[in-house]
Amino acid sequence: MYANPATAPSRTAVTVPQLHARKQAGEKIVMVTAYDASFAAAVDASGIDVVLVGDSLGMVIQGESSTLPVSLDHMVYHSAAVARGLHKALLIADLPFMSYPTREQAYASSARLIGEGRAAMVKLEGGGWAADVIHALAERDIPVCAHLGLTPQSVHKLGGYRVQGRDEERAERLLADARAVSAAGADLLVLECVPSALAQRITREVAIPTIGIGAGPHCDGQVLVMYDLLGLTPGKRPRFSKNFLAGHDSIASALQAYAAAVRNGEFPAPEHSY
Repeated sequence: MYANPATAPSRTAVTVPQLHARKQAGEKIVMVTAYDASFAAAVDASGIDVVLVGDSLGMVIQGESSTLPVSLDHMVYHSAAVARGLHKALLIADLPFMSYPTREQAYASSARLIGEGRAAMVKLEGGGWAADVIHALAERDIPVCAHLGLTPQSVHKLGGYRVQGRDEERAERLLADARAVSAAGADLLVLECVPSALAQRITREVAIPTIGIGAGPHCDGQVLVMYDLLGLTPGKRPRFSKNFLAGHDSIASALQAYAAAVRNGEFPAPEHSY
């Protein structure tokens, strides 16, 4: 075990090439969402590698029933706030619904998230169709995190928040999409609500690091929504989440426990996977 999660594996500022190197070295990547400077500072002090300003803020901050009402202005505002609390962790910000349907719109939206929002990377949802946009951004040295599986911006098409890739046809489609976004130049790939065996296969076959949320223990890293991690989400929490504040006396110790559990392979456990 790491004796001090805040110092493992490194406390230098996290970079995109370092994330790639960690995949090659078999070192787990730890990611969590944050939406303001105070929580960002707590995450940074805990030694977590990557902070995601997710459009999940629509649900956990704004009280919406989905991520769809979140605007680019919202994302820029929250990304800039989080950036002020960070010194070491890499900052990723979501491109919200319909902010990247074309190359031109993706350029403009990414420029705002990186320039005004001070993000180091943008994240977008979508498979093969998004490869052209990913390629266009990567050509201009804009780091991109792709997102496959359960893609919340497609909730109406998917018919709800459901596990994706359970049958052979959909699994092969997901694998093809993963290959496509990797080949297009994505630097990271989030896999959400994907069967563990499929996530393991994708992780093995693509060159870029995979970050799981409800995708089993074999991904190169894990991400949780801050409010799930602290047990603050009202109602029934997702199966893939765990309340790390339970049994700890502070948010700081809960974040450190989460980081240590991911790096030591203790989280996610089988009960958190599909």
